[in-house]
Amino acid sequence: MRVWIDQDLCTGDGLCVDHCPSVFTLLEDGIAYVVEAGTVLNDPGGSGSLAEVPPRFERDVVESAEVCPGECIFIEVPVPAVGPGSSSALPSDSAD
Repeated sequence: MRVWIDQDLCTGDGLCVDHCPSVFTLLEDGIAYVVEAGTVLNDPGGSGSLAEVPPRFERDVVESAEVCPGECIFIEVPVPAVGPGSSSALPSDSAD
């Protein structure tokens, strides 16, 4: 799971930091940013600053997005690969 914040929509309430301070922080501009491995991803910010979320914080990140008054937290979840040899691959139609 990866997460980013649209700083243009952020209201600066800090609820995300309350829910998951390991992934979110407020900077001196009063706006929330994502944190990855202890580093604030504020350059360039927005979708250009996607943070990888450790599995142990995934639930907290989802809850943060749910309570965010600015609706500015965006979560990206990888789609499992589907193809030959994959257990999730659909069976092919075969002519009999």
